Amino acid sequence: MAATPDPATPEPAPDDALLRRFTALPGNGGPAGARLGRELLARWAEPHRRYHTTAHLAAVLGHLDELAGHPAEPVAVELAAWFHDAVYDPYSPDNEEMSARLAEELLGGGPRATEVARLVRLTAGHDPDPDDRNGAALCDADLAVLASTPERYAVYAAEVRQEYAYVDDDAFREGRADVLRRLLALPALFHTPYAAEHWERAARFNLRAELELLTV
Repeated sequence: MAATPDPATPEPAPDDALLRRFTALPGNGGPAGARLGRELLARWAEPHRRYHTTAHLAAVLGHLDELAGHPAEPVAVELAAWFHDAVYDPYSPDNEEMSARLAEELLGGGPRATEVARLVRLTAGHDPDPDDRNGAALCDADLAVLASTPERYAVYAAEVRQEYAYVDDDAFREGRADVLRRLLALPALFHTPYAAEHWERAARFNLRAELELLTV
C-alpha cells in the first residue's frame, strides 16, 4: 500500500510541556489552572495504565494540531482531549461517563463545560453527527493511532492487552475481535476531510491485520 503520513509520529511531550500547553488555554492561567492541569496529569499517569497514558494524551493533542481549523470550538475540543480518559478503569464500562462528569465538576459549569462533557461522552462510540465539527475532530484525533505504522500499531495492541491482563486469552481474543469487526463495519472510521484522506486506508489495513492474527 502507498505510504501515508504516520499519525503516531508526534513525540510524547514531557509532563512540564503538557502542563504549559494546558495553562496556555484561555481560562487556565494562574495557580488554579496549574492545579487542575497537575491533577489531570496525575490521573493520566496512574500506574495501572499502559496505553491510556500521558503519551496517548500528548498524541491526541498532536493530532488535534494536525486537524487545526476543523473544530468550531478548538478550546473546548482541546479540553475534552484532556478529560476524555481522565477516568480510566479497565474493569469499568463507564469510563467515558465518569470522565464527562469529572469535567462538569472540575470546569465549574457553564456552556464550555457542557460542551466538553458532551464531547467526552462522544468518545464512547466515536460516532459524531455529520455537522458536529467539534466531535469529528476529537473522535478522529482519539482514533488516529489506528492508522499508525504497523510497528507502532503492534505496540498499541500490546498495550491494550496489558491493560486487560485480568481477562483470559480466549475471552480477550473474542472480545477484541468483536471490537475490530464493529470498527471495520463502519462506513468510515474518520470524519474530518484530512483524516479521511490520510488515515482511513492505513487504519483499515491495521485493523484487518490484527483481526486476522486474533482469529487464525
